[in-house]
Amino acid sequence: MTIPGAMPPRLRLTGICKSFGATQALRGVSLEVAAGEVHALVGENGAGKSTLMNILSGALLADAGTLELDGAPYAPRDTLDARHCGVAMIHQELSLAPHLSVWENIVLGDEPNRGGWLRRAEAKSHARLALARLGHEHLDLDRRAGSFPIAEQQIIEIARALRTEPRVLIMDEPTSSLAQADTERLFGVIRQLRERGVSIVYISHFLEEVERVADRYTVLKDGQSVGTGVMKGTPQSQLVRLMVGREVTALYPPRVSIAGATVLEVSGLSAGRRLKRAGFTLAAGEILGVAGLIGAGRTELVRAVFGLDESAGGVVTLAGRSFPNRQPRGSWQSGVGLLSEDRKEEGLMLPLSVAENTVLTKLESFGRFGWLRRRDIAAAAATWIERLGIKASGPGQPVRELSGGNQQKVALARLLEHPARIFLLDEPTRGIDVGSKAQIYELIAGLAREGRAVVLVSSYLPELFGMCDRIAVMRRGELVDCRPNADWTESTLMTAAVGAAA
Repeated sequence: MTIPGAMPPRLRLTGICKSFGATQALRGVSLEVAAGEVHALVGENGAGKSTLMNILSGALLADAGTLELDGAPYAPRDTLDARHCGVAMIHQELSLAPHLSVWENIVLGDEPNRGGWLRRAEAKSHARLALARLGHEHLDLDRRAGSFPIAEQQIIEIARALRTEPRVLIMDEPTSSLAQADTERLFGVIRQLRERGVSIVYISHFLEEVERVADRYTVLKDGQSVGTGVMKGTPQSQLVRLMVGREVTALYPPRVSIAGATVLEVSGLSAGRRLKRAGFTLAAGEILGVAGLIGAGRTELVRAVFGLDESAGGVVTLAGRSFPNRQPRGSWQSGVGLLSEDRKEEGLMLPLSVAENTVLTKLESFGRFGWLRRRDIAAAAATWIERLGIKASGPGQPVRELSGGNQQKVALARLLEHPARIFLLDEPTRGIDVGSKAQIYELIAGLAREGRAVVLVSSYLPELFGMCDRIAVMRRGELVDCRPNADWTESTLMTAAVGAAA
């Protein structure tokens, strides 16, 4: 409740409701954010966070409820109208125009012009300044945005939002694809924005980030706000309990490493511009982590091993057999599965159902003579929906209708259903809530206990230290070091990643 005579909050949402057919995504959510406040919005995947923020940013219309901005009614017609009102959003699922250049994306919708003519030099200057705030002024402004790796596309997305100088900035998982150095730069920008009175709604599944940046928090569960308060002094366990409705005692499962025979050997592998030289071995029952900065070649490494990117040199040996002309289909048939970090463009067929996505790589097991056994496909998907806790109306629901985190679970379900013997997982918990992360980690640990082998690429150091037997470090396209987990610290790992003297 606002104190009489006090300044109204910068942002007030009251009784917001939203339904999609029979699904009620929001059930009367209320939220207040003061000027210069960082307000964390946390909750499980499917809790309604992104729906609420899409309403605030003008992408969706609420069915009921009111919005106020600086005490005045706020009802954006669309996202461009919201930006003109001072509300900008950094999306977890990137909203870039991939065919346009970096500078065109950053100024898109608010291009500097005179008499209708684009002022190209001024637009490029604005774009370069926005990128400089994030320490990425070196990006080629004329290069197509879609040609960059996901992590750098996220930088471009953030720069576009910052360029508009918003009154309210919504950050939906802004660090999900960022390395530690870029995350720290973003936190510095957040501090600057807070000092200038900008209100920030910060959505993240990384609770340690929330603790660092947020002044207050609101927890959503099943489309309702179930708790709000001051962040300082609030234990993570309380937030987790509100989010999932139960105690999550341990995020990372206890593991006893029992590595078996070598199942994968990579030597001198190179591909494209970013992967110059990498080699490692992987044993049955082992989880091998791969760390490194953005652009270091981590993603390119697993793509080249799988055969998604054509290698320029090197040897990949699987169970003693060399694979000189690897192709994705051959890798699948040999028991190697890849989980892409880009679930939207590569990991999933969004128009298809949960069931169809789950069995895509083994359709021949569900039919004969061109006819598919739809009932068996639905049954297989239903098993993974239950086991992974995928929030979906059923196996027939299109994947595009699911939240980002639940889409990620469907992509992982396909590898488990196939089943693969070697798992190449590129950022497998990107956009996944805390409760679901615990499930995914237990699944990965279970794979290792069964004797399967896992390569885990992650920008999140606690994840690598919590899950992996060994950690390898990529730097400037080369795998420069690989040691047992216990031989690393965060400091020595980052030193190896940046190439600094120890």
